[in-house]
Amino acid sequence: MVEQQEASDDAVMTRIGQAIMLLHGGDREEARKRFGALWSELGADGDALHRCTLAHYMADTQDDPGDELAWDLRALTAAEGLRAAGGPHEAAGPDEAAGPDEAAGPGDGEEGGAAEGPGGVRGVEHRDTPAVRAFYPSLHLNLAADYLKLQRPDSARIHLQRARAAAESLADDGYGGGVRAAIDRLERRMREQ
Repeated sequence: MVEQQEASDDAVMTRIGQAIMLLHGGDREEARKRFGALWSELGADGDALHRCTLAHYMADTQDDPGDELAWDLRALTAAEGLRAAGGPHEAAGPDEAAGPDEAAGPGDGEEGGAAEGPGGVRGVEHRDTPAVRAFYPSLHLNLAADYLKLQRPDSARIHLQRARAAAESLADDGYGGGVRAAIDRLERRMREQ
């Protein structure tokens, strides 16, 4: 039964990967169509890693900056849902509360692999938490870029700071270097405006 579930999960991620290849190959319309069909199949209660990954890339298929922002917020919401599913964790205090425009990221009150809940009890990390944690810098970077396009520089700065903070946990490899370079480029662009 577990093997069947894992194969099913792999099939969904394979389908997401195929749509990503279409997107990167320049076929935004077909990618958007496939992402939309997959999103409908996954539903609101679908696997958080799948929803996060799909929404993250679906945002890149959007023509309207407001739609792109909506999909990037869905991706962050899915990531936060996974983080919450990993176990109990402390709620943000009044100075740390984040609305939908300013959702918290890794390092915003959590360290390590398991979250500490009330009374110091540590929750068990969800199996996909490390994968989603690696997404956080890019999720926040995309939100910063979205807000900049929508002429909301304060929100853009908040997410750029969160992207940079989250990027500290990335490895010094091609992905980590690429994300850090993109953060630097957006930061320079914001300073020039």
